[in-house]
Amino acid sequence: MSTTQAIRELIAAQPTGEPFTPSLFAEVGSRASIDQALTRFCKSGHIERIGHGLYLVPRINRFGLKVMPSAEVVARTVAKVEGAQIEIHGAEAARRFGFTTQMPVQPVFYTSGTTRNIQLGKMTLRLQHVAARKLVLAGRLAGQALSALWYMGRHQVSQETIACIKERLPVEEFQALCNAKSAMPFWMIEALNQYEKQGSYKS
Repeated sequence: MSTTQAIRELIAAQPTGEPFTPSLFAEVGSRASIDQALTRFCKSGHIERIGHGLYLVPRINRFGLKVMPSAEVVARTVAKVEGAQIEIHGAEAARRFGFTTQMPVQPVFYTSGTTRNIQLGKMTLRLQHVAARKLVLAGRLAGQALSALWYMGRHQVSQETIACIKERLPVEEFQALCNAKSAMPFWMIEALNQYEKQGSYKS
């Protein structure tokens, strides 16, 4: 089977609207032949290039409009290729937990991989390298809570903040957050400890 045919079959198996990278075809040919085939498929309209090294099979909604993947889906695709952990930025995490109503202007994600900007049409997606301890719970709700706490900082995190987070997390996720104290700064540990002590006193 030719490289082009092998790539065509792999593309046909891809869900529409989900991004992929040339690494998907690493075992079927050289990088040069893969790039040439992807260029041809883009010109023919079988796939669409949405950013540097990022492609997808276009998905059309019932109104006849192309549906683009979310920035988070794209970020996770890139992180998977790098073998990196990824988590939403603290500003977005704080918004999801109701601590702010401000929508971040630019989609930014924390990563254990390299810092980079990805151009997606008119939008620029940023992957920002951070210390490993900020990603100890990456990929789960407890990780979003940790991201929000780091972003809010020493002077905004209180027992009330912790109580609000607990209300919004499943029991096992809040427990996972509490169990990650070894990766936290002192001020964050102190806020959790004070909340736990208060809870024990009330009970």
